Amino acid sequence: MSPKIGHIDFLNVLPISFGYAAQNLPIVRGVPTFLNGELAAGRLDISNISSIEYARQSDKLLILPRLCVRAEGNVTSIVLVSRKPIDELRDDKIILTSKSATAQRLLKIILHDAYDAAPHYETRAVAVEKPVDDDATAALLIGDDALQIYLHPPKNFHVYDVGGEWHKLTGRQMVYALWAVRRDFAEKNPAHLRAAYEKISHALAYGLEHKSDAIAAVLPTKPFTAAELDNYLGGVIKWDLTGDGLDALKLYYRKAAALNLIDREPELVFADV
Repeated sequence: MSPKIGHIDFLNVLPISFGYAAQNLPIVRGVPTFLNGELAAGRLDISNISSIEYARQSDKLLILPRLCVRAEGNVTSIVLVSRKPIDELRDDKIILTSKSATAQRLLKIILHDAYDAAPHYETRAVAVEKPVDDDATAALLIGDDALQIYLHPPKNFHVYDVGGEWHKLTGRQMVYALWAVRRDFAEKNPAHLRAAYEKISHALAYGLEHKSDAIAAVLPTKPFTAAELDNYLGGVIKWDLTGDGLDALKLYYRKAAALNLIDREPELVFADV
């Protein structure tokens, strides 16, 4: 049985998107929280998902090795936009984008551990045109919207790179997304899983080899220059899941568990591919 494959619809996985298109591989696109839910419900078999989602479903999922979305400092596509400096935030209202899972918890860790803040959080849609609603002090944005704000900051607001804040707090990189497969699918369909893994790996390799073509293909519909996307996809975002990345991921899970943002720190279990 061929797997149903999901794919995050953000520029941070553009090389893989381009590689999927070259293979005519059918995929289900969506924001991270949508794909998290589809994988949990069994409507997808394999997907890249928020890294925090693995912690919440680790009894049902296996990690695909050597694949992730990570950054070693500033990520440029996860930002906190605030009316006041970050070190002045206390019990303010902060809006969390409904697209996010990993970044929501990451921001809570940072504000608690680094700034001793205890904001009132509310999850809802956030618009790049007006990132902070009148009833809030700050807002968290992710993905292409956040990248646009990072590159073109709105006047009279403070903009903070959440990945940079994590690195400042811990000295570590951050793994934002993982590729995961449902355990039941992996157990029943090992050959189909290996074939799918090869296609995903090939899509990444193809997309990186043809990165300039991938960027050119999206420029007409995105508010970025080729140089901006080349820097983002050539120097900021990385897709290889390394030992250092795994150590950073474990630290993230440990801190999330300490703040009761997840039930427990999960064991990292990998699929046999």
